[in-house]
Amino acid sequence: MQITRRWNWLNHVVVLLIGLLMLYPILWLISSSFKPSYLIFSDLRLWPTEVTLDNYSKGWAGIARLKFGTFITNSFVVATLSVIGNIIGCSLAAYAFGRLQFSLKKLWFGIMMITIMLPYHVTVIPQYILFEKIGWINSYLPLITPKFLATEAFYIFLMVQFVRGLPRELDESATIDGCGPIRIFWNIILPLMVPAIITTSIFTFMGAWDDFFSQLLFLNSANKYTIPLGLRLFMDASGASSWGPLLAMSVVALIPCLLLFFALQKHFVEGISTTGLKG
Repeated sequence: MQITRRWNWLNHVVVLLIGLLMLYPILWLISSSFKPSYLIFSDLRLWPTEVTLDNYSKGWAGIARLKFGTFITNSFVVATLSVIGNIIGCSLAAYAFGRLQFSLKKLWFGIMMITIMLPYHVTVIPQYILFEKIGWINSYLPLITPKFLATEAFYIFLMVQFVRGLPRELDESATIDGCGPIRIFWNIILPLMVPAIITTSIFTFMGAWDDFFSQLLFLNSANKYTIPLGLRLFMDASGASSWGPLLAMSVVALIPCLLLFFALQKHFVEGISTTGLKG
């Protein structure tokens, strides 16, 4: 018994040390955001010898006549609409693949699964040409509209796994009561998909919030920039980068994702476990 307790204690210590090691970059980021610019790279200690809030005030004041709050608002718009689009599009597609019967169903599902293996950079050039021809460049439409068309195969697959785990007797009972496919989806399947929907929402929000490449590609006007592009403005190619405000606003940008994750952590874990076990 004592040996077992010692091993458990040792395991906890090892896990704690590994966790602190993985958290070190975040802790350094937070610590450096309170340091004067001349101490950020010269003093690598986590506890700053000199504390200042100027980085946050200068960072929030923004750059290029744009306050950082503008970038946060733009990111919230893109991320929120992306979440709504993925929930609507992917849940409908998942219900079709998981419950409905139609011709070539397995073929279409296989084609959808193949798209998961395609790197994004393979399709980005055709997408850019298409969006440029219909006049969507320098707008949020290329970032948001595809979400409503169920283009995220990973989230469809995640929801399909969840739908397949739901008892078919529920559908049969609803059919006897006179419900059609739409009412079955809206009144029965969708409420039971809440854990999978929350998991999809968290992943989608974080993906849209942190996305840099797509937003750099499709957005040209600074007043439409999101947080990743707004942070990039603090980096000057001539070498006069504003490291203090950059790190301070990076900390601010982390807060919404952390709050979202910890607020929905229970449902997130439930969604991952159920979609993984109910194949």
